[in-house]
Amino acid sequence: MTERTAMTQQKPRRARWPWVLLIVVVVIAALAVAAEFLARSILPGIVRGIVVEQLELPADQQLDVEASGILLPQLIGGKLDELHLSTESVTIGGITGAADVTAFGVPLQGGDLTDARGTVRIDQNQFTALVAASDLPIDEITFAAPDVTASGSLAILALPIPVSLTVTPSADAGELVLTPIELQVAGLTLNAAQIADRFGDAAAQLTQPQRVCIADQLPAGLTMTGLSIEGSAAIIDIDVDGAIVTDQSLQDNGVCP
Repeated sequence: MTERTAMTQQKPRRARWPWVLLIVVVVIAALAVAAEFLARSILPGIVRGIVVEQLELPADQQLDVEASGILLPQLIGGKLDELHLSTESVTIGGITGAADVTAFGVPLQGGDLTDARGTVRIDQNQFTALVAASDLPIDEITFAAPDVTASGSLAILALPIPVSLTVTPSADAGELVLTPIELQVAGLTLNAAQIADRFGDAAAQLTQPQRVCIADQLPAGLTMTGLSIEGSAAIIDIDVDGAIVTDQSLQDNGVCP
């Protein structure tokens, strides 16, 4: 056998390291995926427990928790980029409704949030409680998006006169603003001058925009930034002070002047 034939018959040995590297990569990827799924299954329960404890909510409070993005890098870095919290019914301060809040920059070892904002959806009864401090003659509140109609009565010369006032609600500087668009007195639609002429200036004031402070019905760390009527609900937009998770005073209700 010649040297050339021997070299031809000898099989080259294949390098094994690419296959070993591929297997290692696959195993690491599988472990990462498993760890991600594990983190997503465990984290909501942990966050829910912390929120319930910090805000002194009932132990059986329904609260859905969802974190955005890939969790492992965030857990390693000690801060969640974005955390979404939602519930069908929760009492916040003096208001009960459905809440939907998104928090940003949530530290896992404790500390202030970077930012948070969301909405609270309340029904007609809860809205009535909000405007109870106004000068409106309120016996009944009805919604007809985007407006609200307050019905009641005014005492004119010791006689009860039925009044119906339709307003458009909004928010400004944390206060509830009620802007009148129609006023009916004893079934007649009258303007401010006509009301003042017939019933006096006190009744005419009902035609002016009213500002209602609701700070005493919300935690001090929440600021109302908007309010609108959608169907059978009032939607309150809120900004959340990031220090509310560490500062007890921000969890207590605010104060109206």
